[in-house]
Amino acid sequence: MNTPLSRRKLLKAASVAAPAAAATMIGSPVLAADKLHWKMVTSWPKGAPGVGTTAQRLADRITAMSNGKLNVKLYGAGELVPPLEVFGAVGEGVAELGHTASFFWQGKAKASVFFTTVPFGLTSGEHIAWVNQGGGQALWDKLYAPFNIKPFMAGNTGIQMGGWFKKEITSLKDLQGLKIRSAGLGGEIYKQMGATAILLPPGEIYSGLRSGVVDAAEFLGPWSDRAFGFYKAAPFYYWPTFNKPNGSAECLVNKAAFEALSPDLQAIVQNACEAENAYALSESDWENARALANLIDGEKAQIREFPSDIMAKAKALTPGILDKFVWGDPLAEEILSSYRQAMALSETWAKVGRQAFLNARDN
Repeated sequence: MNTPLSRRKLLKAASVAAPAAAATMIGSPVLAADKLHWKMVTSWPKGAPGVGTTAQRLADRITAMSNGKLNVKLYGAGELVPPLEVFGAVGEGVAELGHTASFFWQGKAKASVFFTTVPFGLTSGEHIAWVNQGGGQALWDKLYAPFNIKPFMAGNTGIQMGGWFKKEITSLKDLQGLKIRSAGLGGEIYKQMGATAILLPPGEIYSGLRSGVVDAAEFLGPWSDRAFGFYKAAPFYYWPTFNKPNGSAECLVNKAAFEALSPDLQAIVQNACEAENAYALSESDWENARALANLIDGEKAQIREFPSDIMAKAKALTPGILDKFVWGDPLAEEILSSYRQAMALSETWAKVGRQAFLNARDN
């Protein structure tokens, strides 16, 4: 039954909706009974193990922590916007939130790659320390501010595998002419080693392997890779990674919409991201170990170590590729400098701490 609205209720609704509408023209928060309804778009198929489940949990965390005052609805890759258009959609206000990976946006904001992972770079724990303690967050905010975006770490798939190959790789020469799905600066390394790097959205990797669009593919770790079925199209699974020692996911927040939130809701968004970042990393470590065992014992995947000449060549190429990549972009140069300072600080402690202990424990 329809009930007429009182003048008091109309005035109350107008007083709340007006500042929100002024905050951002496109994608203004939708107000219903004093609740905000936000959209989250992602680069992942909905429910995909790892990144997909992380995105859903993040949406659920924000909704629950706010007691429904900020209700977040998740849209999987392609449901509202294409998977590689999440960045623009959030900045323009098509959606208030996005869940994705920063290295997809190096064509828009060059140094974005440093906030997911770079070859022979920081591990997951070291990366989190740099962002939280070493000035990385302030640089990330500065990088995305012109795009009307506020970024947060919001999930981590941990250290990753080297990738799936249709044919066995025995030396550097086997990379000549090979087409590999690769994201981030690892693609440039493969290019300089004679391969062709192709960026496919996650949901298109399996079909790309099956159809021959690519001969190999790197994505994440065993948990996510098994779920996508890559082992069915490319049986050789290589380790160690050189391209992706870390797997930070990001939550993109429309900056104007975020600043229009009350302080308590801003804190909820930030704390939900931090909680999911920690939880997802532990989940990835556990599930990757379980999935790797299943791939070896159950699916009979062929686990192979990268030949030493490939690893040596990739490591030798990396410093020059990074220098060339940031050259002429003052902010990118500043971010690389900060990143390298974090690397230098982390290396000694890693050698006498984690690395030394693991060598003693496992050998």
